[in-house]
Amino acid sequence: MIDVFGTLGPSCENIDVLEQMFSEGMTGIRINLSHVMLKDYSDKIEMVRKAADKAGKSPKILIDMQGPEIRIGVLRSPMTLNENDIFSIGQDSVTVPESVLAALKPAQTVLLDDGKISAEVVEITEKCAKLRVIRGGILNSRKSFAVSDAVINMPALTDSDVENLKIAYECGVTGVMQPFVRSSDDLKELRKVLDSSNGHEIKIYAKIENKVGVENLTTFFDHADEIVIARGDLGNSMPLWELPKVQKTIAGICNEHKVPFMVVTQMLASMEHSKVPTRAEVSDIYNAVMDGAHSVMVTGETAIGENPVEVIKYLSRTARMKL
Repeated sequence: MIDVFGTLGPSCENIDVLEQMFSEGMTGIRINLSHVMLKDYSDKIEMVRKAADKAGKSPKILIDMQGPEIRIGVLRSPMTLNENDIFSIGQDSVTVPESVLAALKPAQTVLLDDGKISAEVVEITEKCAKLRVIRGGILNSRKSFAVSDAVINMPALTDSDVENLKIAYECGVTGVMQPFVRSSDDLKELRKVLDSSNGHEIKIYAKIENKVGVENLTTFFDHADEIVIARGDLGNSMPLWELPKVQKTIAGICNEHKVPFMVVTQMLASMEHSKVPTRAEVSDIYNAVMDGAHSVMVTGETAIGENPVEVIKYLSRTARMKL
């Protein structure tokens, strides 16, 4: 049976709402640890368990690590960026790790907030870089930062990740999602930390989010329990029209090697505000399952969207349709 995951967030952090989501077919929940610590979520995890129990379910609880994903720092206030605006990153209002600044080159394209905002590098100095906005939007603190055609060495696990992993077992975590997997060494490092903290039975979900991950896919199979086709950042690493083919290619390779895989990102994005999905969205879900997906997941749709129960209803019922 296919797993159906929602993401925990303000819209569904209520035992009655969660019970309804489990009753509609949700089998597990994702906790995004990019901005929070696992130790602060113990009460919410217990609430998830109680809600699942009321619905007659035994929930899978996944934690999504920060990993080598690049994020900007904390802003003084949200920034409105309009087309052709010039803004600085580095030691100005928008901070990034030093290794990121060192890797930038003129004319590179930078994608912020999962690609919602794009900009071009126009000038680089010792302490900052100036960017010209190509596609504008409102930039908030701690949003993702991706650079085209740049290799930026970041640790597989941050200090916060290690701290979270050390208590994962005692918190009842059943799986860990490792972002931006680049090599099998990333997964070996994750397994080592889990095993040293009684997490031998915790499963590893390897997120494919860039071209390096796609190229090295088969080397992950001995070290991951499930592959995650994470279309948000994966779509930022290539022209978007190439993404469907890459998704199909990953699915085919996983099927050939009998490795389970998950499909995630924007499966029901319109339902953050609408009670009914688009025809394209339900077709996307159905096609992912027909391609062999073992799991499907929504993120913002249940975390911050207006209709978390309806999202799970459509996700679950579409995923479980038969030919």
